[in-house]
Amino acid sequence: MRRILITGGTGQVGTELQACSWPDDIQLVAPTRRELDLSDCESILDYIANGEFCGVINCGAYTAVDRAENDVLAAWRINALAPAAIAAATGKRGIPVVHMSTDYVFDGRKNEPYSEDDAVAPIGVYGASKEAGEQAIRTGNRRHVIVRTAWVFSAHGANFVKTMLRLGEERALIKVVDDQRGCPTAASDIASALALIILRLIEDGHAPAGTYNFVNDGSATWFDFAREIFEQRRAAGYMVPALEAICTDQYPTPARRPTNSRLGTEKFRRDFAMDPRDWTSALRHVLDALSK
Repeated sequence: MRRILITGGTGQVGTELQACSWPDDIQLVAPTRRELDLSDCESILDYIANGEFCGVINCGAYTAVDRAENDVLAAWRINALAPAAIAAATGKRGIPVVHMSTDYVFDGRKNEPYSEDDAVAPIGVYGASKEAGEQAIRTGNRRHVIVRTAWVFSAHGANFVKTMLRLGEERALIKVVDDQRGCPTAASDIASALALIILRLIEDGHAPAGTYNFVNDGSATWFDFAREIFEQRRAAGYMVPALEAICTDQYPTPARRPTNSRLGTEKFRRDFAMDPRDWTSALRHVLDALSK
């Protein structure tokens, strides 16, 4: 059996990775936090050294964007030092690694979708720690693919879709920010992309490597996203709340958010021959799953 290590296996993407269709000779290993502590670099080195893995997908991350502003060490341990340990352990053994990153490595000032070659300029602790994790992967293991994504949603864990559905049951009116734009992306689609990439890296020593963007097709503001959620819910026969568009200044948070989080996927489409589906279609599948 060929063993693939998945860190962050209980998260949105990690959960979907385990639901993907894999070749019969692939065994997924998704340790719990107790089995693999990503805040402990020595335990990461030991786990990979003893695991006989043919590939690693690092989905583990500190994703509490606001809390990270006051929990700097924890964010950097998991988002920067853990990738450094993963890269060191895998690079030494020639094991390919796929690493998840984020739109938050950019400052959001660009008017067009970001490409992989645009200069990074994180504006908060979370983004800075994730950018450092990218550098650790690049410098520690040449057989890597870094996948930047954004606005992840699924039927699992905590995310914008589930928050909106909860608030829709509690309130008659929901105020939603309308001046931040990004690409809502289903965790299941990210998982499919990561699975495709790691299998290519395992099976082909000349497979594409480097940094890629992967998001669902299309873009929206948070207000657009919420409106689509409730329009689909209304079409399915549910009662829905009213929505009010507000500015970022009316919804202050400890961490600043990029105004523009759109990511271009042309490079990924070209090198991996996979076209991301439209985010509204992906949303429909998640809402269907949540309705069952």
